Parts: sequence; C-alpha cells; structure tokens
Amino acid sequence: MAEGDLRLETMTGRAAIAPAIDALAHLRIRVFRDWPYLYDGSVAYEAQYLSAFANSDGAILVAAYAGDAMVGASTGLPLAHEHADFSAPLARAGYDPDKIFYCAESVLLPECRGRGAYRSFFERREAHARALGFRMAAFCGVLRPDDHPARPETHAPLDPIWRRFGYRKLDGAVARYSWTDVGDSEETAKSMQYWIKEL
Repeated sequence: MAEGDLRLETMTGRAAIAPAIDALAHLRIRVFRDWPYLYDGSVAYEAQYLSAFANSDGAILVAAYAGDAMVGASTGLPLAHEHADFSAPLARAGYDPDKIFYCAESVLLPECRGRGAYRSFFERREAHARALGFRMAAFCGVLRPDDHPARPETHAPLDPIWRRFGYRKLDGAVARYSWTDVGDSEETAKSMQYWIKEL
C-alpha cells in the first residue's frame, strides 16, 4: 500500500523486524531530536531501549519508505513485553497490563507528513493488536510546559488528532522515563501522558 509516494511495509515478529532495527534506531534519533522530545539520542541508548521490542514475538513495525530509505515508522507490542516503567501507571489506574497492546512511537520525517501515513500507522497497529486478541490499545506522549524555552511558536499539539482516532486521555496515568535533552549533559526524568482506546 502506498501513501502518496510513500510505500508502507508491515513487519511482525522477531525475524521480520530484526533487520530493520538499525534503520529504526537512526530514524528515532533524527525525528525525536525535534520538539517536543528534544532527545539527544545515541545508537547505544537505542540498542538498549529497542531490545524488548526486538525480542517480542507480538511486536509490529509499520515502516514507511521513500525509495529504499526508511522515512517513517510506527511500532507496537504487548504492554507486558515493554519496560516495567510503562505498565505501572496503567495498573494503578485499574487496567490489566496483560490485556493492553502498547503503541510505541510513530515517527515521520517532516517532509513526508500530510500524506496519510500517520493514520495508517495507527490502523495497522490496531488491526495487529486485535488479531492477537487484544481489546485495548494505549500509548503515551511526552508532557512539556507551555513556557518551555524550546517550544516552537508554531507548535500544534496532536491531541485533536488522537481524539479523532478514538483515543482518550487517561487522567492521572502518567509514566516517568528518562533521556538526555538536546543541550543537556545528563538524563532527566520526563512525564509521559497515557492515552487509551477500546478496540
């Protein structure tokens, strides 16, 4: 399936996903360097972060290509296979992590946006989750203060899009995860707001 002039490819399971991990890591570093993540990434950090994903038989990677170059990607896996820090907020909110499919990142280079790939990312992950027997999907997005000095004047939150896709903000379900911001010398903890949807 093509989105505009992009080609989307769906990969599931370790054997299919493993060859794409290096390209995914470099794409994450590039896209997440921008607002609101401001992630000063490294290949070593990526290898550690993506290890759970790469080793999950229930994982999915939807990759967008322009020619042979990966220009976008969206991932997901059973929440029970993710780092424990991600499941605790949902458990505290009364949800069983074993019954939730976790939609991780959706990243797309700026010049490739607006072609429908983002919606397809969500649709393909949700279809995969349903095929595995999951009836709930969740993801989380970083929270940044409105007066953050790096916030672009033109920034528009994605909340309306996520609501249009059927997700709702789960008040009080906030994860904490650490990474190094661009311009900083060490990691700091960030708040990550959960959104959830019944499939």
